[in-house]
Amino acid sequence: MRPKLVLIEGLPGSGKTTTARLVHEILAEMNVAAQLFEEGNLDHPADYDGVAVFTNEEWHALLTGHEAFKEVLARRVVNDVNHYFLEYRKMFNEHGFHFPDELVHAIFKHDVYELPLGQNRKQITERWKTFAESASQGSETYIFECCFIQNPVTMGMIKFGAPSEDVIGYVAELAAIVERLNPVLIYVDQDDLDYSFRKAVDERPAEWSTGFIDYYTLQGYGQAQGYTGLEGTVEVLKARSELEDTIFNDINIAKIRVINSLNDRQAYKQVLVELLAEYFK
Repeated sequence: MRPKLVLIEGLPGSGKTTTARLVHEILAEMNVAAQLFEEGNLDHPADYDGVAVFTNEEWHALLTGHEAFKEVLARRVVNDVNHYFLEYRKMFNEHGFHFPDELVHAIFKHDVYELPLGQNRKQITERWKTFAESASQGSETYIFECCFIQNPVTMGMIKFGAPSEDVIGYVAELAAIVERLNPVLIYVDQDDLDYSFRKAVDERPAEWSTGFIDYYTLQGYGQAQGYTGLEGTVEVLKARSELEDTIFNDINIAKIRVINSLNDRQAYKQVLVELLAEYFK
């Protein structure tokens, strides 16, 4: 069976987005029907972005405390048996940020990626199970950028400083869920981690760099190690790279490691063409 899922992973600045787009382009040229979901896609079928989750009690408390916004909130909520999922990024995009700070904070603290690690893992794995069941019934191939390894590692190691075995187990659980889709993992590397990350910092907006550095040094692993600033962030990334190497080596799915240091899009595309040809014959 042709893969129904291609997973693109790698460290920040490694070229994951470029790789994901090239894979999508290559599959189209092979006449393989495929959908690409990049990082931050608000309609991601297996992940959550800009979504807050509430218990029944928490949801009704939110509505009671913000009666003036009750109808607006209700239009962007999805209810299952036990939880309410509020698509707040879509709501903000639709209405602008004309919401009181108190309401914004009340929503944000329930973001799926602000939950304790155990609760986050439960919600994310349930989401992946629903996706895998749906995708297994269709014929399309899905291309996911950086939600398979990056998100569990970011939550487990970077945010909470969790033991490595917990993070490895999180990713292994996702791998077991998507096994029926015959997935292929493409891990994008650079020859020089330090250089590629600093290059990303130079090229991206200052607010991205500031937010990234704060996230990596003011909580979890970075905070426990006493790391600060850009230099400390690079040290956290090195530790993250070691953990992701372990995950990659141990994961029981088809996998490819590719070096993206050519600075030549066409040459890099040809490398990917040759690698993908083995799986999409």
